[in-house]
Parts: sequence; structure tokens; C-alpha cells
Amino acid sequence: MRRRTALLLAGAAAVAAAAGGCTTLSYYGQAVVGHLDVVSRSQSIEARLADPATPPELRAQLARALEIREFATRELGLPDNGSYRAYADLGRPYVVWNVFAAPEFSVEPRQSCFPVVGCVSYRGYYAQADADAFAAGLGAEGYDVFVYGVPAYSTLGWFDDPVLNTFVRYPDAELARLVFHELAHQLVYVKGDTMFNESFAVAVEEEGVRRWLERHGTAESRAAYAAMRARRAEFVRLVLDYRARLEAFYREPLPEDAKRAGKARLLARMEADYRALKAERWGGWGGYDRWFERGVNNAQLASVATYEELVPAFRALLAREGGDMGRFYAEVRRLAGLDARAREAALAALVRETAAAAAVVDAGLVKR
Repeated sequence: MRRRTALLLAGAAAVAAAAGGCTTLSYYGQAVVGHLDVVSRSQSIEARLADPATPPELRAQLARALEIREFATRELGLPDNGSYRAYADLGRPYVVWNVFAAPEFSVEPRQSCFPVVGCVSYRGYYAQADADAFAAGLGAEGYDVFVYGVPAYSTLGWFDDPVLNTFVRYPDAELARLVFHELAHQLVYVKGDTMFNESFAVAVEEEGVRRWLERHGTAESRAAYAAMRARRAEFVRLVLDYRARLEAFYREPLPEDAKRAGKARLLARMEADYRALKAERWGGWGGYDRWFERGVNNAQLASVATYEELVPAFRALLAREGGDMGRFYAEVRRLAGLDARAREAALAALVRETAAAAAVVDAGLVKR
């Protein structure tokens, strides 16, 4: 899973002081303390490169991170600021753990609402134990829950986000993807529309990595990334297909026992389809095995949809603008300024246009 969350902490201490309830105070408190810990560990990459004590492998990785950072601004028009120009070692594998939750008979994620960022589809915690405890509480209330580690997040430009040990050792394409994604959040962010924000950032990362590999990649790295993206696309199609099936099934007027049994059947079928996909098309590659290992639930389906469902619309918009990032961003900002219903309608129209164009191409291929 991507790996990526937008958790804005600016003003959190003041909000926590004014907010009522121990749970709210505790959540904002861990967010403030957690982010300040990240900031306190940060040191400029230039300083780390100049330090003879920096291990050679880390030195090479940090130098490459700076190259990617410069490319992000120069070639993609992403913000030119202090983000990803410093490095912090947190001494743990993830910076935060996200908690997604969804009702037992719904694929819509439970929303968490905050004064600055609006409502988002998850909660992020700096300690895995805190994330697990929150998830356990929701599980006791009857929610499906999903907890996963996140290597990076964006403070949306309020702070200079550093490169972290949690992702600095990624292959070049993956490192570039993550940096481009998080910087995109600083460029356009719609309060309360997680799916819009994440899908836009995914579209930016895809285009950014394509350009980065075109300029800096080898034939081998381009082929490896293309294979990874193809598998990812097939995985996403599988998840979104079953999410749609479950969404339709949950609307049926059935008693709870029948819904529970039907849900189990559909999720079991989805896992079987995944195993077939892995065996028949991926040569046994099991990169998503961990996602399935505890059994799939509504929260997991919701987490994938949050990042992927609107990506085709943004791809279509970028293509319509001839790949010009400036014009693309201007159109995205225009969409961001619409009310939620108009924005949703505009994006849906883009998806339909893309599907129609693909159908025409497919028909032509068949005819030939």
C-alpha cells in the first residue's frame, strides 16, 4: 500500500487545548509530540553529505534524493521549498500508522474530522500501539478495521517535510514516486475530500516517475517499474471490482445473517481470484500476500479506493492538457474550487470519456 497520508499539524496544540474530551486531547497530543520529534531529528542533507561520518550507502541515497527533489520542481512544477532537503532517522520502519474503518455492511470509510484539514478517511498515529488500540476500540463497536504503516506524510507546506529513514533506501523510482506524491499535496489540497487529494497525488507521481525514468532510468529499471505498475493496476482493478460488488450486495434488503454470509462468500471469491492472478499472470509473485494474510474486510477495500478510484479522471485531464503540468495544475485548482457535487460530476465525466475512448480503441483492435 502506498504508502502515503496527509496529516496537517499546524495549530494542533491550540485546537487540542480548546477541544473537549479526553480522546480528542490525546489524539492531538500524540500528533503534536510525534511531529515535533520528527522535526527535532532533522538535519540538512547538505550537512549530512559533508559529514565524513555519513555511511557511503546513505550518502549515495541522500544525494539521489536531492536530485529527485530538484527534478520535482524543475520538471514537474512542484513547490520549491525546504521539504525533502533535510534527513531524519526515526529508528523505526514507519513514520505513522493509519487506521481505516468501515461499517460491517458498507464499503464507505468512517470519517475523522478536524478543524484545519476537514474530514479524512483515516486516522494516523505515530506509535503502532496507539493505532492498534484505536482500531481495537472501533472493532469492538462492530467496525471492520485495517491498520497499516506509512513511510511518509505531508504537512501540506506548513512545515518542511524531511526525507526519512523509512523510505530513503527505496529503489530510485519508488523514492521519486513518494516525493512527487507528497509534494503534490502541498500544491493542491481540498479540505474534506480525501479521494480527490490522493487520486490527484497518485496521478502526479505516475507522470513524474515516467519522466524521471525517461531521463535517468536504465532499460532494466524502466522494465522493472513497468512490471510493478502493471501488477499494481491489476490488483487495483480486482479490489475496485469487488468493492463495487459488495456495495451493490449491501443495498439488497436481506437480514443481517444473510448479508454476513454473502459478504464472506464474496471476499473468499476475491481471495481466490487474487491467487489465480498471482499464479497465472504474475509468475507466483506475491507482493500483495500480506494484504490478504489476515482476511480482507471493508476497511481494506475502502483504503485502496481512497487512493485509486479517481486516478483515471486525473490521467484523462493531464492527457487533455497535452501533458503540460502547468495547465494540468490550473485545471485541478479549478476543480478544487467547485462545490463537492459539481467536482464529483466533473471527475465522473472525465472517467466516462476515458472509458468511451478505450472502448473505441478496443473495438478498432477487434475489427482489425
